[in-house]
Amino acid sequence: MSDADEEPPGRAGTSSHNQLVRSLGLLDILMVGVAAMIGGSIYVLTGPAIGLAGSAVIVAFIINAIITLFTAMAYAELGSAMPEAGGGYLWVREGLPRPNAFISGWMAWFAHIIAGSLYAVSFASFLTGLLEMMNLSHDLVLLNIIPLDKFIAVISIAVFTYINIKGTSETGKTGDIVTIIQLGLIFILIAAGLWVMSGNPNWKMNFSNFAPMGIGGVVAAMGLTFIAFEGYEVIVQTGEEVKNPRRNIPRAIFISLGAVVIVYCLIAFVSIGAIFPAGIESWKFIGESGELGIMKAAELLAPYGAFIVLAGGLISTLAALNATTFSSARVAFAMGRNYNMPYQLSAIHKKNKTPYVAILISGIIMAIMAYGLPLGQIAVAAGVIFLLLFTQVNMAVITIRRIYGDKLEYGFKTPFFPVIPIIGIFLKLGLAIFLLFTQPLSWAITVVWVVIGFLVYRMYTFRKEIDHYAPIVTSEGDLERKDYRILIPYTPEDPDRLLKYAIRVAKENFGEINVLRVITVPKQTPLSAGTGYAETARKSFEPLDKIMDKENILNHYLVRISHDASEAILATVEEQKIDLLITDFETFRNSKKIQTILTCDVLAILSEGNEEFTFEPTRTSRRGFGQKNLVVLYDGGDHSDLVLKATSWLERSGQFKINVLYVNTKKDDEQEKIVSITDILKQKEYLEQVGIEFNEINLSDSDMRFSNEAADTILSSLSNFQPDVIITGASISKFSLFSDPHFLNMLYELKCPIIVARHFAIPGVHKIKTLIHKLRTLILEKINDLKKLDKTRQI
Repeated sequence: MSDADEEPPGRAGTSSHNQLVRSLGLLDILMVGVAAMIGGSIYVLTGPAIGLAGSAVIVAFIINAIITLFTAMAYAELGSAMPEAGGGYLWVREGLPRPNAFISGWMAWFAHIIAGSLYAVSFASFLTGLLEMMNLSHDLVLLNIIPLDKFIAVISIAVFTYINIKGTSETGKTGDIVTIIQLGLIFILIAAGLWVMSGNPNWKMNFSNFAPMGIGGVVAAMGLTFIAFEGYEVIVQTGEEVKNPRRNIPRAIFISLGAVVIVYCLIAFVSIGAIFPAGIESWKFIGESGELGIMKAAELLAPYGAFIVLAGGLISTLAALNATTFSSARVAFAMGRNYNMPYQLSAIHKKNKTPYVAILISGIIMAIMAYGLPLGQIAVAAGVIFLLLFTQVNMAVITIRRIYGDKLEYGFKTPFFPVIPIIGIFLKLGLAIFLLFTQPLSWAITVVWVVIGFLVYRMYTFRKEIDHYAPIVTSEGDLERKDYRILIPYTPEDPDRLLKYAIRVAKENFGEINVLRVITVPKQTPLSAGTGYAETARKSFEPLDKIMDKENILNHYLVRISHDASEAILATVEEQKIDLLITDFETFRNSKKIQTILTCDVLAILSEGNEEFTFEPTRTSRRGFGQKNLVVLYDGGDHSDLVLKATSWLERSGQFKINVLYVNTKKDDEQEKIVSITDILKQKEYLEQVGIEFNEINLSDSDMRFSNEAADTILSSLSNFQPDVIITGASISKFSLFSDPHFLNMLYELKCPIIVARHFAIPGVHKIKTLIHKLRTLILEKINDLKKLDKTRQI
């Protein structure tokens, strides 16, 4: 496996029958985004938001737009570089480990369907209200079974389901017309308000009490309305059907976001400034009317103002229903095409070229929700679901940049990378936590839905996906399984080079060894073409089988066929519940995908395969004669625990004399108390009662600034030991041994086997643990000081 394996993701391997047609222009997807962001929210949410923040609601809208912009940039970047149906789900699939992709798609599909159901119900409510104003409604019930509003909601879903099946062009044209009418009605209301304000010089008095509820009111208004500005998730779902996506998707995202923020601010501005209710401030009048606040303001604002709001609400909810019907179907379609849901969902209509099965299934579920479920309670979960999805996308944009680098063609690249997506992560998580306290039901529903999704994934989806992308054609070995499981990729040129390390680790952990051989097939070739090599691959395991039977090690052999060797390794790690991957250093270094997505510990071996030692105890070695020098580079960083474990595994063979070289990157003038390396290591159970020689390297400020100087300093110290084997972590301070060219040269110059240990952990966990340990130490020190002071006082 080489660096060439990380080719830009695409639809290679998918047949033409499940590919969509590019027929949408910039205006079409721009209208999709505007429709999704305005929806009915501009009429329904603006009133309660004004009640919370007063005229400062305009500030709340602007801050929400700024917060949204951090994630919008991630969507613009990935939408231009990977323009396919699925949007956030697709990128999470490329950039994060399993089962993140399925869970993100599962959540996104659910949230889009909830949104569509809500728009349908809102449309029915607006239409019923309009009929009542016109005295045309008399509590009609269809056949004394279906209430009128429920009937209208279901029919509206059915109509837009049909339009979406009929064709993407029809969907786009319908969306354009409806959204333009929607904007026209909104601008009529805004123009009327500005006209009234221009004739009344006292309008400024309505803004004199700018933030009546203080900062808390502004924050509450932000929490209520932030979801209205997240329409870019709908825009990117058009990625596979829009012309020139690298240019049009970023433009549509930023133009629609800017336009919608201006529209929201103007509606709030004229609603507060252009009305003069008797005996009450305008903001309070609107706020006390709640969801009907904008309609009540419109009644005072202009003749037929309430009618304009109702008509605008009707059109807005229809436009949003069209957009969410489109987007929910694209998520289902993408998941079906990637075998995360039944493959039938990826079927394309022969004539209309639309994902008709995905549209139909999504529409049916949407109608059932609109008719029979308590949407008011379920809908609160949509906000949390979208926030979690946006958090995953912000993570994915960082990892995708790392995996593919400049191999992707970007129409837009996020500036100040990766600061912007990191800020986006914290902002979205912060808002999600805010909802945990303000709307705990939203989290409860979200957790239940995610748990259901995880069960579906483990019981059905995972096996289907693996069988398609990296099927097993041969599997042999012992029936018994061990808790600790090691995986080594089969290397035909030197099949037992990694095995000696795996045997040593397996013995120390009472574990098993899994050997994987991948038959790689070109992307244009069906995987079935590789089955002819299965028997040859199976026979190649026989020499390894004899070695492990002799050592009494439980073992299993797997042969997979795949277009991507990295995918086969990742699938095996998850399927077999692997704890440790022992692999070739160069193989691991050249696969950014495995480095980024792998979810187990790694020992990457850099050697020529001519090690002049074994790992089995001998009498002479136990007496101290003939031992090899094992030098351990230890820096107390993320991978240090695994470094110590690997050291203990090898030390117990009796073949090595251990020298620990502590790389100290702390400054002498730092206030924090630095525990000596001897104390740190003696606390580790792995090296208790072992005779170890400790040494220390101090990296200067210059060393820490320039990797070449740091590498030279460490190389000079290592050379003094004349090491036969070296164990080190995957990084030393901020320098990566897999990517930093100077540290790579250092490894190559050492001319001895090197074991590079990389511990798997969720990013930031080690730092959090370190901070907790420091805080605990500080608290204990303070308690001891207080005890000493108390004793002194007693004396």
